[in-house]
Amino acid sequence: MHVAPVGGTAVQDHVALAEIELCGELIIAASAARERLSLESIDEVLKVAEERDTSRG
Repeated sequence: MHVAPVGGTAVQDHVALAEIELCGELIIAASAARERLSLESIDEVLKVAEERDTSRG
């Protein structure tokens, strides 16, 4: 069995970590909502509109 060494040498996939964080935000928003999240609410949680605005810059 091969175990990764301890001491901060682990490789991190920043894209995967960002996706996990966004999923967590969606789970929190969904659990706090009384009804299903609308597409607009999901976009707001995921900050989709902000991404569109900054890409037009």
